[in-house]
Amino acid sequence: MRFLLPCLLVLSCLLTGLPGCEPKEDLFTTDPSAKLDFSTDTVMFDTVFAQVGTVTKRLWVYNRNSRAVKVEQISVLNPGVSEYSIIVNGDAGPLANNVEIRGKDSLLVLVRAKLGPGTAQPEGKPFLNTDQLQFKTNGNNQQVELVAYGQNAFFHRGVLACNEVWRADKPHVLPGSVLVPTGCTLTIEAGARVYVHAGAGIVVKGTLRVNPDFVPTGELKPNDRNIVRFSGDRLEPFYNDIPGQWAGIQFDSVSSRNNIVRYAEIKNASFGLLVYNPGNYQPRPRVTVENAVFRNISAAGLSFANAGQAYEGAGVFSFGGEFNLTNCLFTNCGEYAVRGLAGGAFNLNFCTIANYTPQFRRETESLEFDNRTLLKRVPGPLPMRVAIRNSIIWGSIPDELLLIGSNDYSELVIQNNVIRTQRYKTDLAGSALGNLINVDPKFKRPASQFTDRIDYNLDTLSAVSNTAKPFGVATDLLNRPRDPATPDPGAYERKNR
Repeated sequence: MRFLLPCLLVLSCLLTGLPGCEPKEDLFTTDPSAKLDFSTDTVMFDTVFAQVGTVTKRLWVYNRNSRAVKVEQISVLNPGVSEYSIIVNGDAGPLANNVEIRGKDSLLVLVRAKLGPGTAQPEGKPFLNTDQLQFKTNGNNQQVELVAYGQNAFFHRGVLACNEVWRADKPHVLPGSVLVPTGCTLTIEAGARVYVHAGAGIVVKGTLRVNPDFVPTGELKPNDRNIVRFSGDRLEPFYNDIPGQWAGIQFDSVSSRNNIVRYAEIKNASFGLLVYNPGNYQPRPRVTVENAVFRNISAAGLSFANAGQAYEGAGVFSFGGEFNLTNCLFTNCGEYAVRGLAGGAFNLNFCTIANYTPQFRRETESLEFDNRTLLKRVPGPLPMRVAIRNSIIWGSIPDELLLIGSNDYSELVIQNNVIRTQRYKTDLAGSALGNLINVDPKFKRPASQFTDRIDYNLDTLSAVSNTAKPFGVATDLLNRPRDPATPDPGAYERKNR
C-alpha cells in the first residue's frame, strides 16, 4: 500500500502528457486562406406550405485543410426573424458558435424552413422566402443561399364540418386523414388542389362531389386549371411520379351514397378510389367517375377495417361497390388499374388502361373482377355485373384482364374493346363482340424509361381508330367531340381525323 500513492502520482503525470481527444489550440489553422467548401451553394426548398415545417435539408461543410479549423459562428443572416433554423451537432437554433472541424474532415448542417403566410403576394400564389447561412472562419465570411417557395393554404384535419365547400382560391392541405360525416356532403369545386400527407386520406361516410358543376367550353388541355387535382404534399421534383405517397379516397359501405368525381386527377396514392363493402350489402355504395385520370398508383400490404388480409393498390378498388367509369385514363398503376372483389357492379365506357410501369416489373393484370366471397358468414358467389365497352385494355404484360367466377356473373358484356390477352383471346374474339384482340393501339408516346412526355392519344397510324360504337358519350376526356358514327375506343378521340 505504501507504494500505491507514488504509483498513482506517476500515472497521473503520464496521463497528463498524453494527447487529448480534442485538437490543441496550436493545431488549429488561423490562415485566412483556409476557407470552407460546401456540398452546394444554394439549399433549395421547392414549394412548401405556409406554417408547415419542411423536410430537413442537408448541407455538408468540408475542411480541405490538413489542420483543423474553428468556425466562430454559423448563423442565418437574420436570426431574430428568419424562417430558417439549423441543427449542428444535435443543437437546434438560428446559430451555432465555435464549431470545430478536424483536418480533412466534414460537418453536417441540417437546415429547416417554416414559412409564415405571405402578405406581399395574392392569396394562393407562390411567394419566395430567402435568407443566407453565414460561416465565419479565420476572418472569412462565407455564405450559402437559402431559398424556399411557399403558399398560403387551407388546412383540414379530423371530422369536416357538414356540407363544406373547397374552392380553388388556395390549396387544401391534409396533414392527417379527414372524414366527411354521414348525411353531409363535401363539394370540391373546379380548379381546387388537394395535397395529402403521407398515410393520410379522405374517408367519405356521406357524399363526395368533385367538380360537379364544371361545364367545359371547347377542348381542354391536360394541365387545364379547372381540373381538380389530388396528390401528395411532397412537391419537390423528385416526388412528381412516386406512387404510394398518400392513402387515397375511401367510401363507407353503409352510408356513402351518390358520389361523383368529374374532371379530376388522382395521382401518387396507394389507391385512387376505394369502396369497402365485402359483404356486398344492398344498396351498394355507388361512385360515378367521369373524365378522370389515375396516375402512379401503387401499394403493398394494404389492410381495410382490420380485415386481416393484405392487398395491393389499385386506381379503382372495390369490395362489393358500384363504379361507373367514363372517359377515364389509368396509367402507371403498379398492381391494378381497376380491381373488383366480392362482387359488385362495374361499367367502363371509353376508358384507356395504358398500364406501363417502366420502373419495375408488374405481374398482376390491370383489370381483375372476382365474385368470390371474402367473409365466412356471407355465402358466395356474390352478385357481380361487369360491362366494358369501347375501351382500351393494354399494358406491359401479355394478360391484362382476369375474370374470376365469370360463369356466375349476373351480367358480363365485353364489346368493341382493344384488349391485350392470351387467356381470353378465343372467348372475346369474333365479329359479334367487335373486340380487337392483341392489336397494338399505337399510342403516340407510351411510358418508358426514356421519356416523360407521355401521350395516350392514338397515333395517326393506329389500326384501332374508328372501331368503337356510339354509346351515349359525345365528347372525350379532353372534351373533344367524338365521331357520332365510328368513334375511337379509349378515353381520347384522335384529332385531325
